[in-house]
Amino acid sequence: MNKKIWLSSPHMGGSEQKYVQEAFETNWIAPLGPNVNEFENTLQTYLGKNKSVAALSSGTAAIHLALILLGVKKEDEVLCQSFTFSATANPILYLGAKPIFIDSETSTWNMCPEQLEIAIVDRIKKGKIPKVIIAVHLYGMPYNVDKIQKLSEKYKIPIIEDSAEALGSEVNGQKCGTFGDYGILSFNGNKIITTSGGGALICRNGVQKDNAIFLATQARDEAPHYEHSHVGYNYRMSNVLAGIGRGQMEVLQDRVHARRKNFNFYYETLKNKYEFLEEPSGYFSNRWLSCIITESTKIREKIRIALQEQNIESRPLWKPMHLQPIFQKYPRYINGVSESLFKKGLCLPSGSNSTEDELANIVKTLKQF
Repeated sequence: MNKKIWLSSPHMGGSEQKYVQEAFETNWIAPLGPNVNEFENTLQTYLGKNKSVAALSSGTAAIHLALILLGVKKEDEVLCQSFTFSATANPILYLGAKPIFIDSETSTWNMCPEQLEIAIVDRIKKGKIPKVIIAVHLYGMPYNVDKIQKLSEKYKIPIIEDSAEALGSEVNGQKCGTFGDYGILSFNGNKIITTSGGGALICRNGVQKDNAIFLATQARDEAPHYEHSHVGYNYRMSNVLAGIGRGQMEVLQDRVHARRKNFNFYYETLKNKYEFLEEPSGYFSNRWLSCIITESTKIREKIRIALQEQNIESRPLWKPMHLQPIFQKYPRYINGVSESLFKKGLCLPSGSNSTEDELANIVKTLKQF
């Protein structure tokens, strides 16, 4: 059996262990401590725009808290990109709210501004002003920030910017995660940098960050005893995992460079056989995952199985949320783009630790079809 080639495996930089060891030596093992503070500071400096960052246990937790902080309650409607991972939509159901799914555009594969406005106007006609927009930078490609921001301002609906896959991506020099009313990051094991498990909520100011941390640490009121007047959550990142994050931030730019290099290799060797998502003008994608569009589901599956037989992991593009059994009953505004991408698209191994020989072997298989 050939050595396993993973879709997107963790890639340590070398200094992570130093910060983790410091946590052990100083006994800072709790969900607070110097590593958490420094990890947040490093993220804030990197993102710029005077953002405040709260390090949390997952990106899903960050979306959940953002929805709460924006006042989403039971029966409220949340406009959500359909072409995404379920973690984007699940927190809407945590709150008893209703997801309203919006299809994609072809230029970014992300939320279609035209379908978004159609949905907003229709929901308002039905007597329900949507509470929040959740837009996603999928596979590291930024969504149409300009048009969606204008719709947010026009209809006064705040944006949660799901940047779980887009740390290192930019639009006209501005970092993804800094455009929305709240932004979220994920540091899951397969992301461009990892803390094993973890995420972050990007806030506009320190007050929002303090409110997020209050909820993320069981909403304990000021008192010498344990006093609670709000429902709280156990969502704070541990000081140990934040140590891994500090080390990973030191190599973030290297990881973005490596992922983009992977994409460029695939593109240059396969552009005559497969369709790729190219960057619109002013966009810079971290190319978290390199993806191709094949001629049909049949061809895609032949490729996936051929790679699997060589112990190479690949994966179909996300199945849209409006097609998922758990979400099928909810309203959707559809143009067919995400369904077509799901049927024909395949994610290729994209790890920053991929070798030239591994990539060449993958391309050799792809060229057979």
